[in-house]
Amino acid sequence: MNEPRGGLPPLDLLSTFLEIYRSGSLSAAAQRLGVSQPAVTGQLARLEEQIGEPLFVRSHKGVTPTQRAAALASRVGVHVDGLREALRPSGAEPPLHGTVHVGGPAEVMTLRVLPVLAELTGRGVTVRVTHGLADDLLSQLADGRLDLVVSAVRPSRPGLLAAPLVDEEFVLVAPPALAHTVDAERLRAEPAAALAHLPLVAYAEELPVVRRYWRSEFGRRPANRVAMVVPDLRSVLAAVAAGTGISVLPRYIAAPALASGEVAQLHHPEVAPLNTLYLAVRRGAPADPAVTVLRDRLQQAARRWNTL
Repeated sequence: MNEPRGGLPPLDLLSTFLEIYRSGSLSAAAQRLGVSQPAVTGQLARLEEQIGEPLFVRSHKGVTPTQRAAALASRVGVHVDGLREALRPSGAEPPLHGTVHVGGPAEVMTLRVLPVLAELTGRGVTVRVTHGLADDLLSQLADGRLDLVVSAVRPSRPGLLAAPLVDEEFVLVAPPALAHTVDAERLRAEPAAALAHLPLVAYAEELPVVRRYWRSEFGRRPANRVAMVVPDLRSVLAAVAAGTGISVLPRYIAAPALASGEVAQLHHPEVAPLNTLYLAVRRGAPADPAVTVLRDRLQQAARRWNTL
């Protein structure tokens, strides 16, 4: 990766770059920043000159970030947001208005995102929350029915912009009674075979979470019998704790039951399997202060979460 010419770019150039990257439009970035579009264009040109390569591809639909832009946004976004927050004048924050439509998986929305949304409602915004699977939620975002989506998959639609939010760590859990039926030596040598007699509790018929873990850690699809399918990871945990079978869950969901001994971690990989959650918005959407504040607050909260 090329280093910027002449040292670190000024904060104002990086702030402008992030607004362009997040909105997908020079005009939307200008509106959000409260400056003219020529001023935004000029600051981008200065940054691209300092970086030494283009950061966006222009078209009649807006701008598309290059790989260099995506890498730069990932590296500096959190830091620039933090500096802007630190430099914000003291005193009460201004009120916000309107309605923000937010979508995401029920579990992470309930356990992590809702406290951030509550802060937004305290400033005068009405929030409408939609739970669902990533593909459907991203379709609603692209169609304008949602303003922001927490997505368990990286959006591939050309009309959407996404930034990594936080990583989920996954654990294989079992009720203690079933965990005791697994031969520890065979589990180390032939883990898939050692676990094959245990029934599964799944999130969906296609076993999306379990299948990914089996392929990542054991190099194959699970051959286990499926005892129960329940479309909520918190219910999956309850079924495992009740003795129905084993399953794979994000650690932030399983942690209380692991700590209390209701379930046991059945497998301990050298490197924990992760899945990245993304924060997605519509490219070129009008700059809505409430959506921008929510996006910024979620990114700040994710830094405190570290890994889920």
